[in-house]
Amino acid sequence: MLGMEKYLEISRYIDWGHPAIVALAGELSAGSKSDSVIARRCFEWVRDSIKHSWDYRLNPVTCKASDVLRYKTGYCYAKSHLLAALLRANRIPAGLCYQRLSVNDDGAPYCLHGLNAVFLQEHGWYRIDARGNKSGVNADFCPPQERLAFTVNDEQEQDFAEILAEPLDCVARVLMSSETCQDVYNNLPDADRVPV
Repeated sequence: MLGMEKYLEISRYIDWGHPAIVALAGELSAGSKSDSVIARRCFEWVRDSIKHSWDYRLNPVTCKASDVLRYKTGYCYAKSHLLAALLRANRIPAGLCYQRLSVNDDGAPYCLHGLNAVFLQEHGWYRIDARGNKSGVNADFCPPQERLAFTVNDEQEQDFAEILAEPLDCVARVLMSSETCQDVYNNLPDADRVPV
């Protein structure tokens, strides 16, 4: 898969070589060789088994994939790091994507929302959002149709097309410098473009 190497790499935040991630990735892929089946299992596991930090007001703040798995909580950004790690551990290319959304669905302030793109042999790049479902949020895995957690609804919101191999610096910085989930909420990262 020419050009896909960066979407398979181990990194500081997508540390898929961690033994716990390798073990879970093996459990989720057991009995299947289909990248779509394995990707669905990984997506559903992260979506349903890792609690969204703000929804549940959970600490500690996580960023590295292995910490998300260890503490079973993370903001959307951190959950996307774990999903990318599980996919990469199964040799399925995975990247990070972002949307810019209104925090309260009524204009400013705005913040970034983190999700993933996975490369499926049958469909190419396909975006998935494992932030966690709740009332009004129903993300699912149903390629080729996208079913993300949120849609862009006003002119200041954006659905960035870029697929990144690593988290945006502003995202990692907020997660790594925050003591509590409230700190993250008070300093949600925002950007009007995604540098490539």
